[in-house]
Amino acid sequence: MSEEPEEIQDDNIATRGIIDMMLGGGKTGTLDSESLIKETQKRVWSSLKKGYEYDYSVDESDTFLRKHVAQKLHMLVMFVDLVGSTDMALQLPPEKLGIIISSFSQEMRSVIRHHGGYVLKYVGDAVIGYFIAEESPLVVSDSAVNCARTMIDVIERGINPILSEYDYPELRVKIGMDYGENVIVRYGSDQIRSHVDILGPAVSIAAKITALSKPNQILIGEDVYEKLHPTLKSLFERIEWSDNIWTYQDKKTGKTYRVYAMHA
Repeated sequence: MSEEPEEIQDDNIATRGIIDMMLGGGKTGTLDSESLIKETQKRVWSSLKKGYEYDYSVDESDTFLRKHVAQKLHMLVMFVDLVGSTDMALQLPPEKLGIIISSFSQEMRSVIRHHGGYVLKYVGDAVIGYFIAEESPLVVSDSAVNCARTMIDVIERGINPILSEYDYPELRVKIGMDYGENVIVRYGSDQIRSHVDILGPAVSIAAKITALSKPNQILIGEDVYEKLHPTLKSLFERIEWSDNIWTYQDKKTGKTYRVYAMHA
């Protein structure tokens, strides 16, 4: 077998280096993470101290969805559910609880946008995001998993230290995601004001596995796991649930749809 030309070898090495940095293994990824955490701390501190208001002026998701109503698109859907919000509601004044929930939601939005995704909506204390995967599902799956990892990092090293200074309870999240074809729907004829949403199996599965997640645990469906770079795939292991907790059948194989958890 002939060896690759030196130029191609150099290109392959460069490509692997770029992939490693995307996976968080390079210095660039580390610096970006640190900057994100510092910016988070500034905003959360300002919210608690001065009533800082986040910028809601641009809704990229709404614009995107309205342009693609009735279309079917491959997406990776992510649920981020705040743990313990009921206890916080009993401990904190409503105005303080509102600031914390709002800050949490917007910081998670910031992380999702940082990794190329969109926020579909906020549902109480949960954030639902999605990543368009029509052209590059492998890269998007890696980005979404790294997004989830960054979320937990931002919460643990960015948000919680600020909350602790004010004697507020620390935040934890459950994260679940799945991949599949989803349809964009508009509920009404008004192209500007009617509610838009996405529907599909990935939405349902992401919601179900999030409900089964442990605090600060990341769960992914098999369709996400199979698309991951080997470096990221090695961080996950298949979950074996008992007592028929998980019975969803894969329509393609007829077998139980596998779910994977990131190592603690």
